[in-house]
Amino acid sequence: MNAKLIDGKAVAQSIKDEIKAEIEKITAGGGRAPALAVVLVGHDPASQIYVKNKRKACHAVGITSVEHLLDESTGEKTLLDVITILNNDDDIDGILVQLPLPKQISEPAVLEHINPLKDVDGFHPVNVGRLVANSPGLRPCTPAGILELLKRSGQDLVGKKVAVLGRSNIVGKPTATLLLHESCTVTICHSKTRHLADITRSADILIAAIGRPEFVTADMVKPSAVVIDVGVNRTPKGVVGDVDFEGVKKVAGYLSPVPGGVGPMTIAMLMYNTLKAYKGLSRRPVGGGH
Repeated sequence: MNAKLIDGKAVAQSIKDEIKAEIEKITAGGGRAPALAVVLVGHDPASQIYVKNKRKACHAVGITSVEHLLDESTGEKTLLDVITILNNDDDIDGILVQLPLPKQISEPAVLEHINPLKDVDGFHPVNVGRLVANSPGLRPCTPAGILELLKRSGQDLVGKKVAVLGRSNIVGKPTATLLLHESCTVTICHSKTRHLADITRSADILIAAIGRPEFVTADMVKPSAVVIDVGVNRTPKGVVGDVDFEGVKKVAGYLSPVPGGVGPMTIAMLMYNTLKAYKGLSRRPVGGGH
């Protein structure tokens, strides 16, 4: 019997519908719509696609989208000056600088320059600290999306064994931390992990975020486990995840597909963070659960 697919598109749409309804209440009451500023340096094709998708998502839920498109040769000081202006603009609630940046610009310097209250990517050290301390703050979008996928597919997380494949600051570490706060027992695995398959086979929940196409095979998965595939790998046969979908679906209980799993959730949670930042900065009461 094949695994039940976790439909990220459907879950993401339900989240965006909730956000849209809340923004409609805000604007109907005379409030300003939340606003997201996206800064893109250069002409990376993948980044341009991401920015376009974010613009469409903003429009769909009622968020004002503001874009700053800078030349590939832009210097670090110029970019920091743009961020300073956005930090000080009371009509901008969220700031997202599209990564990767050209080599002449320090990514840590840029990320640390963003006002933590407007850091809708959740990458500022202040927000990283708040995540670790389980204090209120803006959470990284992909890890937050993974958690929503698990919760909204009906998973009981308390006490579950989780294996996270990947230790990146963007996905692996924050995902592990979020699940630890949900009372899971979490093991982070990486390229130096010994006896990897023994660890993954013992996991009730397996999250693959290592960037290696179809790395996770059926023999690495515990029967009836929940498998979340974060990978997006472009191969000659098309886009595939970090999980061997055809093999693993015969073993797992739940499985997120690629595409159509975690990907749509990332943008939905960006919309969620923008609304959350708006509510934190606006100082005006807003109803709803976000």
